[in-house]
Amino acid sequence: MNDKSISQAQRPTLLLPDWPAPLSVCAFVTTRETGPSEGAFAAFNTATHVDDDPESVARCRALLRAELTDGRPLLWLDQVHGAGVQQNYSDDTPRADAAVAFDQRYACVIQTADCLPVFFCDRAGSRVGLAHAGWRSLAGGVLEASVAALNVAPEELLVWLGPAISNAQFEVGPEVYGAFTAIQPEAETAFEPSPYRLGHYMADLYRLARLRLERLGIQHISGGHFCTACEPRFYSHRRDDGVTGRMASVIWLR
Repeated sequence: MNDKSISQAQRPTLLLPDWPAPLSVCAFVTTRETGPSEGAFAAFNTATHVDDDPESVARCRALLRAELTDGRPLLWLDQVHGAGVQQNYSDDTPRADAAVAFDQRYACVIQTADCLPVFFCDRAGSRVGLAHAGWRSLAGGVLEASVAALNVAPEELLVWLGPAISNAQFEVGPEVYGAFTAIQPEAETAFEPSPYRLGHYMADLYRLARLRLERLGIQHISGGHFCTACEPRFYSHRRDDGVTGRMASVIWLR
């Protein structure tokens, strides 16, 4: 196999958002279908904190950056399941669970393996954002903080909900139910009693995100039809008992 074919085999297989974003907005999610990662982390793991081979992760990150074609840096985050939003470039891996960009200096990146990646852009194609919405950050207000950082009228925002765990696979305890319904009573519609354990629930992350976004006045929400735990092309922390890689969601301005 020659170098060209090796390189092609290692390039990530990308999932492109199906949303009416302006041409100036570019976005994708990596999958685990192709790439240089091996074993439990096959085949395109970009996470440095999951005990994967560092050289393999570095190779994946280099290949990921190459997909942007213009050499701009990726804004990596130290995700802590909070509501912090990074609003400028830093190569120090800032602690945050969302990022926004208003120019072409860098691309926003988050990593997931069941949590929900939420993509934002404005209709004018002049600003973009990306949020890591696991249940803790979602309940903690990461979507509200992201919209505030974008500083655009809600009716001017477009949103795409990327691959996350579905309600059929996401069992949670009563503390999760309480965290959402205490703030937004209608959130109870996103929970069904678990058939597996008494007092537990099957939670719909997609519906919980839609309810929060709609409450902010956002009308144009696409996506939300995946299940990372059901589809082998995605990494899933829950399905794989915590030993797995991470997908990278990326958005930038052309």
